[in-house]
Amino acid sequence: MYPDPKRVRNNRVMLRFDDYEHGLISALANYQGEQLATLVRQLVMREAAQVLAHKDSDSLSDRAA
Repeated sequence: MYPDPKRVRNNRVMLRFDDYEHGLISALANYQGEQLATLVRQLVMREAAQVLAHKDSDSLSDRAA
């Protein structure tokens, strides 16, 4: 049993890449010694955090104006 059942990763997302994109991502995963899905998840989560941080900083600058 997990302490927080909502932390279990049961939600799937389908992504489609062309041959060039897949080759690039696969090469990066191989270079870093990561599984492809793990790398893609890390990239998506990092980008989501940056977008949210940028949006928060925009709203703070709007309040100061």
